[in-house]
Amino acid sequence: MIFDPIYISYALIGVMLILVGWIIRLEIKISHLLIGKDSKSLEDSIVSAGENLKKLNDFQREAIMHFMNVEKRLNRSIQAVETIRFNPFKGTGEGGSQSFSTSFLSEDGNGVVISSIYSRERVSVFSKPLNKFESKFELTEEEKEVIVNSKKTLD
Repeated sequence: MIFDPIYISYALIGVMLILVGWIIRLEIKISHLLIGKDSKSLEDSIVSAGENLKKLNDFQREAIMHFMNVEKRLNRSIQAVETIRFNPFKGTGEGGSQSFSTSFLSEDGNGVVISSIYSRERVSVFSKPLNKFESKFELTEEEKEVIVNSKKTLD
């Protein structure tokens, strides 16, 4: 019959051997988990991982602050420089394109336009501050053109 006590005994012994093997395997895995290079227990490993995580978070916070500071400085720095050479006295003299307008602009359109007018008798240099691509001073056509060209390079 199927319910013979000897078969039940063999089945229980087999199940018991499987369970003992499984327990031994789990003990080996737990001992490997609890013994590390520097740690003697799981608690030490968790504490060490927590300390490393705190250091990593502190470093991340410092890096973010540094990059925000760099971004602020970068927005204020000169990012577009354009120059136009022109002849202010159209049609007179040879080599008349000695005059120029140069713009130095930040990403926000703040900066300066420097212009030089060259003639045989003298050289005049003008500087006009810019705020958001605009100046309080009257701009020449060449200065307006150099600002527009600078603005295009920023886009």
